Amino acid sequence: AMLDPDRGLSLTIARVVQRLQGSSLHSQLERQARVSLHKPEIKLESLKEDIKDFLKTSGWEKKLQNAVYSELNVFPSPCHPAAPPEHIKEPLAYMRKAQGSWEKRILKSLNSMCTELSIPLAQKRPVSEQKELLNKWNEMGTDEPDLSLFRPVYAPKDFLEVLMNLRNPNYENGEQPSFRNHLGLIQVPLKVKDIPELKEDFSELGLNIGQLGIDDSAQVPPEFFENEHVRVGQKVLAEQDSAAAQQYVRQGCPTALRADLWALILNISNQPEDILYYEQLKSNVIQHDLLVDSLIYKDVKLTASNDDYYFVFEDYLYQVLLCFSRDTSVLEHFTYSSATPPKSYIQGKLGMEEYAVFYPPNVNFNSFILSVAPLCFLYHEPSKLYQIFREMYVRFFFRLHSISSHPSGIVSLCLLFETLLQTHLPQLFYHLREIGAQPLRISFKWMVRAFSGYLATDQLLLLWDRILGYNSLEILAVLAAAVFAFRAVNLMEVTSLAAAEAVLADLSTLKVMPLLQIFLFATVT
Repeated sequence: AMLDPDRGLSLTIARVVQRLQGSSLHSQLERQARVSLHKPEIKLESLKEDIKDFLKTSGWEKKLQNAVYSELNVFPSPCHPAAPPEHIKEPLAYMRKAQGSWEKRILKSLNSMCTELSIPLAQKRPVSEQKELLNKWNEMGTDEPDLSLFRPVYAPKDFLEVLMNLRNPNYENGEQPSFRNHLGLIQVPLKVKDIPELKEDFSELGLNIGQLGIDDSAQVPPEFFENEHVRVGQKVLAEQDSAAAQQYVRQGCPTALRADLWALILNISNQPEDILYYEQLKSNVIQHDLLVDSLIYKDVKLTASNDDYYFVFEDYLYQVLLCFSRDTSVLEHFTYSSATPPKSYIQGKLGMEEYAVFYPPNVNFNSFILSVAPLCFLYHEPSKLYQIFREMYVRFFFRLHSISSHPSGIVSLCLLFETLLQTHLPQLFYHLREIGAQPLRISFKWMVRAFSGYLATDQLLLLWDRILGYNSLEILAVLAAAVFAFRAVNLMEVTSLAAAEAVLADLSTLKVMPLLQIFLFATVT
């Protein structure tokens, strides 16, 4: 049900106020207002205005603006007050159902692993083990436990199979007039953007606009643009305005400013209470042993140790992911995600809520690892690294692991990718389809991991600048299509899926921004 704009606005305001009321920012603002009463410039007769002015000049108003902006970025626009809560999670019933059965399947896989290995999902660690873990917290990578019996809960291709089998039950035998000619693997009718709409959305990536990540733009000499862009970036940081930072990074972040700009956009300031929260999660890791700890361990060993870029961050990866698996504040995001957190109980305490352990809903840790690892290049302080990852997860990455109709959700990204290829590179699309190399079978893993582990790190960070700048993951599908366009000549000559995969096996030399620019702004539509 649609709302009239005024009603929608007042609901949004009410929700933001309600969410900020319990926050530490709210108590800090109250404290500051009380402190200001002792200042000579605050007069009783103009009390309200004077306090407002004080909060403005002392920078607190800006902090409040950033918090509001952050709320608006994360939460969906309000539904009709009468809409049931599951509609906020996901409006389409068949998507909710598919996500529900996918979660059951994952949980079943976890539970059967527990049974096979006779290991509980969660148990308290003996004191001696707690001490040992505390002592080696910063060098967990040196441990070599035998994890041969643990197996990954699922691989990207299992997830792709589930997405390929999605159908809208309202249409019998795919009788969707506009959709009948879609020949890709995704067979659900969701609205995705065409190139003219994408050009409009991503207008700052246009050919005549300065970009970081483009070395030879004809319009703007790169070094002139870079110097000016750094100057503007420093100004944006000095202003401490999240919305301005988000607009700014659409043209890319200077390397030296990226960590601070991303933190500003995500509204992460690493306050004492945030550091304390991280320490509490750490003590929870030290006290309780979860089955997922072994899965995390195994995945980090497999992923990071085999990656030339990421292996140096192995210890950080354990710390962040082990804490993440204990973080119940992540549960808040399930009010607007199609996913529902699975729950288990510490051994012998079934049904007692204080012993409940919520499982991170996506136990595809391999993708988690790849979404934490690039952040390790920017943040070296564990609690800050942790907060940035958590915020990136609840804003963006969770959409890559859950089934939903959201434009940034993995289903829409797959459909957008296939539609772009079918529309703009029809010969290539039909050729690959004919030889049994459906393009999505190759690109799915890139998108589900937001290209981490596939692009060179500097290029990956330039791509993620734009994810933050546009508050959207659609650029992943555009880039995936652009990679196929770039390698089209070679791909037209292959005669098997294996050969097509070989042509696209190494993306580490690709330059992201020129590829995106050419695909969006130089493709004839």
